[in-house]
Amino acid sequence: MSILAGWLVFYGHRWVQRFDQPVLWLDAVGLAFFAVAGAQKALTYGLDPIAAALLGMLTGVGGGMLRDVLVREIPTVLRSDFYALAALAGAGIVVAANAFGLPAGAAALAGGLLCFFLRAMAIHYGWHLPRALRGHAVTERPSQRPRR
Repeated sequence: MSILAGWLVFYGHRWVQRFDQPVLWLDAVGLAFFAVAGAQKALTYGLDPIAAALLGMLTGVGGGMLRDVLVREIPTVLRSDFYALAALAGAGIVVAANAFGLPAGAAALAGGLLCFFLRAMAIHYGWHLPRALRGHAVTERPSQRPRR
C-alpha cells in the first residue's frame, strides 16, 4: 500500500496538489476538536484552568505539527498563522465555561466553533500575526537618549 501511495505521489503530484486546500480545512476541524478534547481531559484530571487551557492548545497543535514534520515542512504553528492562537481561544472557552459551571457539551461546541472560525478566517483571508520589521531593531531605550 505504501509503495502504491509513493508511486501515486511521485507520478501524480499535480493531481495530489489539488488536495492542499481541503487538507487545510480538515486540519482546522482537527485543531478545534483536539484543542477542546485536550482542555476537557485536563479539567477532568483536575488541572488548574491555565494549565488546562495550555494543555488543550498543545494537544490541538501537536497533531498538525507532527503532520508537518513528517512531510518535511515548517510546522504551521511556527509560521505566523492563527494556529496556536485559535487553539488557545477554543481551549480557553472550554475552561471558562467549566469555571462558570456550564454544561461540558455546550462548552465543547462553543470552543470548537470559535477555534474553527478563527482558523477558517485565517485560511480564507490570509490572517497572520504581527511580525517584527526587519532592520528596525531598537538599540537604545528612551531613558538612555541624551537630553537636549
